[in-house]
Amino acid sequence: MKSITKYALKQALPITCSYLFVSFAYGIMMQEAGLNAGWSLLTSLSVYTGAFQFVLVALLSSGASFFTIALTALFMNSRQVFYGLSFTKDFPHMGKKYWYMVHTLTDETYAVNCALEQKKETEELLQDDENRRNIMFLVAIFSRISWMIGAVLGGILGQLIPFELEGIDFCMTALFVVIFIDQWKACKDHVPALLGIGIGILLLLCLGQDVFMLPTLILVSGILIVLKEGKERE
Repeated sequence: MKSITKYALKQALPITCSYLFVSFAYGIMMQEAGLNAGWSLLTSLSVYTGAFQFVLVALLSSGASFFTIALTALFMNSRQVFYGLSFTKDFPHMGKKYWYMVHTLTDETYAVNCALEQKKETEELLQDDENRRNIMFLVAIFSRISWMIGAVLGGILGQLIPFELEGIDFCMTALFVVIFIDQWKACKDHVPALLGIGIGILLLLCLGQDVFMLPTLILVSGILIVLKEGKERE
C-alpha cells in the first residue's frame, strides 16, 4: 500500500501544486467579494470545478438565482460528460468510491488517469487493475485536498495581506502542457492528440474561445469512435 500511495502522490504532484496556487487566488477573490474562508471551504466541498468556481464568485456577488447558477454550471462543465465515458470499465468496479470518482473527475485528474492507462503496459504496479484504481482514487483525494487547502488559505491570508492576482492562472496552462507531454511520451499512438490539437485550433478560430470546447470534444470523440470501430473490423 505504501508503494501505491507513493506512486499516487508522485502522479498527483503537478496537480496539487497548480491547484494550491489557483485555489489560493480563488480564496482571495471570495474574500474580496465579502465571502470569508468558510464560504470558500463550503463551495469547494460542494462544487469542484475550478473555472466555474471563479464564475461562481461573480454570480454569488450579484445575487444570481439558483436556476441561473445551475444552468451556468451545466453548460460550463458539460465537457466532463465525455470524460466519464473513458472510465466506464473502471469506476463501476470501485464500489463505494464510484460516486466520489465521478464527483472529482476534473480536466487534470482525467488527464492523469488516462496517462495511467497508457503506462500500465510498461509499469508493473499499474498492470494490476485494482492497484491502478486505488492510485486513481488517491490522485483524486490528493488533488481535492490541495484545492480545499489553497482556497481556505487564500480566504484567510486575503484578509491580512494584499495580493496581486494577475498571471497566477497561467499555472493551469503550464500544468496542461506538462500533462500533455507526459501522455505524448507514454502513448505510442499520437493520432488522438494530433486530432485534438488540429480540430481544437480550427474550431477556436472559427467559433471563438467561449464556445469552441464542447464542439471540439463532440467532433474528436466521434472521429475516434469511428476510427476505433474501423480498426476492430479489420
